[in-house]
Amino acid sequence: MGDFRMPSLGADMEHGKMVEWLVKPGDFVHRGDVVAVVDTDKTVMDVESFEEGVVAELLVDVGTTVPIGTPLARITQTPDDDAGHAGHQPPSQQAQVPPPVRHLAHQLGVDTSGIRGTGKHGAVTRADVERAAAARPGPARPGPAPPGATAPPGLGAEGAPPAGGRIRSSPRARRLADQLGIDIGTVPGTGPDGAVTEGDIQRAVRGRGTPAPAEEALPAGKALPAEEALPAEGAAPAEEAPPSEAQDRLSSLRRAVGSLMTRSKKTIPHYYLSTTLDLRAAIAWMLLANQQRPVASRLVPSALLLKATARAAREVPEVNGFFTDGVFRPSSSVHLGVAVALRHGGLVAPAIHDADTLAVDVLMQKLRDLVSRARAGRLQRSEMADPTITVTNLGDLGVEAVYGVIYPPQVAMVGLGKVMEQPWAHDGMLGVRAAVTATLSADHRVSDGLRGARFLARIDELLQKPEEL
Repeated sequence: MGDFRMPSLGADMEHGKMVEWLVKPGDFVHRGDVVAVVDTDKTVMDVESFEEGVVAELLVDVGTTVPIGTPLARITQTPDDDAGHAGHQPPSQQAQVPPPVRHLAHQLGVDTSGIRGTGKHGAVTRADVERAAAARPGPARPGPAPPGATAPPGLGAEGAPPAGGRIRSSPRARRLADQLGIDIGTVPGTGPDGAVTEGDIQRAVRGRGTPAPAEEALPAGKALPAEEALPAEGAAPAEEAPPSEAQDRLSSLRRAVGSLMTRSKKTIPHYYLSTTLDLRAAIAWMLLANQQRPVASRLVPSALLLKATARAAREVPEVNGFFTDGVFRPSSSVHLGVAVALRHGGLVAPAIHDADTLAVDVLMQKLRDLVSRARAGRLQRSEMADPTITVTNLGDLGVEAVYGVIYPPQVAMVGLGKVMEQPWAHDGMLGVRAAVTATLSADHRVSDGLRGARFLARIDELLQKPEEL
């Protein structure tokens, strides 16, 4: 028997709020299955189980805030007949709908009890759930109701919810609708299979469906990846009068970031270096490569800069790892943290795992996915808990150089500015080249200017041979 506990989802996390359980007593879970959704001071995250067995009891109710390390659920190796919960079933039965598949069904409003599974031993798969959602009566993606319609958008011809008795919606959309007193059944959904999203709720509040404006600017020192690398979706509309809970959440996030940065500046002896990276070769190679690609797959400078940074961090281990209990522990992997602006203010810095080993195309795909999920509040525990070095980029906002503050227990942060054409002298000749200012904020307990300079120089060297990244 083991306890599933509130995990630490970042160096500055002290407590978490249980937002949603994706399992119930009697479910069989595997190690790594997403079993709960937790709200930290920064964002909402999916949390995986570290145990394997049967969920005997849920110990924390939805909406409860508890410190890290608090037992959230009790997991046994075999069914516990003494658990006393109705619906407790052997794992062979409950395993037919794994928690991730049940989560998808919950989002799409599909009742899994009537689905015949096509997976191993009759297990219900994601494809089974998607087919069941697509087979339901009614349009897959309902739009606004036509003039004279008798039922509100999102409802059937008789004003009833879609088959299955549930309005398809994301958990965040339901929470926001509850906070604002919106009947989610009257909101037209624009998500998969007509699911109501958080953006749909926000548009309903304002009584219009206009596209969202761009993201608001970030405070100096933190930023999101360059705008070209972001998902092709609008940011949330600017809040004219945000709900008090949204204001409280933003205040809480600011306090958490402020507390962590204060600790960083008090305990880490920072030193700072900067250099100008020559991007002539990298940009020329990128433009040539993009001629062979569809628009959606084209590379941007951010992808090359991130890959070069990850490779350099692997070769200069003094900037890649953690300083804990008075000892530096270099990491054998490069999990590249990327600072991402959140739609309602604040930021998070989740990791792209093993970034040094990824092809540039794959790294860019992962970047898009990470930014999208960060803004949707669907990050995973590991993405927030284990970045080994972080990159912050203010270039898309026109900033030429940024000197970041290290996220403890990390020991370095890289800042990237705006890619600009600059005068460049080479072999006695003056010309114009694309360049970017790169900065390093590093921990003097672990490295010194010599190693920091070697790290920045290695990034520059790698960018001169972009075809090898």
